[in-house]
Amino acid sequence: MSFHPAESKRLLTHTIAEWTCALKYEHLSPEAIQAAKLFWFDSIGCALGGSQQDDAKILLKHYRAMRGGGDGKATTFVSGFKTNPVDAAFLNGHMIRAMDYNDIYWKADPCHPSDLIAAPLALCESEGLGGKDLILATIIAYEIEMRLCEVGRPGVREYGWHHATLSAFAAPVAAGRVLNLTPEQMVSAIGISAARTFCPGAVTAGKLTNMKNTVDPWAGRMGAESALLAREGFSGPEHIIDGKEGLFAVFKHVQYKGKPATFDGEALVRDLPTSSTSHYRILDCGMKSFPIEALSHSPLTAMMKTVKQHNIKAGDVREIKVEVIARAADILGDPHKYRPDSKETADHSLPYCMAVGLVDGMVTPLQFREERVRDKSLIPIMDKVKVVANDEFEALFPK
Repeated sequence: MSFHPAESKRLLTHTIAEWTCALKYEHLSPEAIQAAKLFWFDSIGCALGGSQQDDAKILLKHYRAMRGGGDGKATTFVSGFKTNPVDAAFLNGHMIRAMDYNDIYWKADPCHPSDLIAAPLALCESEGLGGKDLILATIIAYEIEMRLCEVGRPGVREYGWHHATLSAFAAPVAAGRVLNLTPEQMVSAIGISAARTFCPGAVTAGKLTNMKNTVDPWAGRMGAESALLAREGFSGPEHIIDGKEGLFAVFKHVQYKGKPATFDGEALVRDLPTSSTSHYRILDCGMKSFPIEALSHSPLTAMMKTVKQHNIKAGDVREIKVEVIARAADILGDPHKYRPDSKETADHSLPYCMAVGLVDGMVTPLQFREERVRDKSLIPIMDKVKVVANDEFEALFPK
């Protein structure tokens, strides 16, 4: 496969669409294919646990009632409920996300690419397609989603927007590849999806709610629906990324630390992989060791190793000082995180994760059951945790 954009300044949606439509399974590297399979195993494991979460049960009950029957062409994990591929994409994507245990990639912005792959699965099932189609769409989802996390200077999160805003640009690309859209249809699918899914950062700021785990799966849902609409001839704005009043344009008026927002649009399409010898972004994505926010992993791992090595007990500890990058302090150490009252707030709380890890000797889904999160015996230990922003760490991130 050869891929050379005709013009360096052409709209990015066209470049993405042409690359996506030209990429075939035989162009994928063996390493990328194996990685896609591993991330699917990881995602299914996350979904099995996620299906038991209260919010997943509420959503399934709601969509069962809305559907009125179970005669759709796409299957919902665990329950076996049959529905349309758009709803299945959301329900299954949410189950993958529900425990905050699925994959992570973080550059200028973070993302969990597996939030988006339930949509290609639902469409593959409803269209009667096979595993190779799913693997191809999965690798495409990772490629575009992860590249979107590299274009901001800084990322959209620093301006108060959730990274699901970016997912809405990647989800229709993967879904559209399953449906074998033309480049013109693919451009419309991107425009339809992205125009409906700008997400404020409030969903993961301060006191967290059930909405935290829905926003990326919702982008996956929009991607599936947008691709289906585009196949029928529904049009969407081609300039949604780098054209008039598109993503880059609406951010140019905001500032971060006194500097205007900038984007490296070329990073989105530079050296897109085209052969079995190319490097695919999916190989750069990571898996989680704990069901918690990604920036908590390093300090928690360091503490757990120290506690085990020196046989430290909770009663021996006077203070736990955690030095992190500024955004970690902002996300994980604000006042709400010292008194979490929900699973969602607890798994984004450094004080809680450090305290429960010290006391229980582990941080697993068991530590995020409601009774454990609300256990007042943890409060004195949480209050010993001091979260401090470290400028030296900031300069090194995300290396």
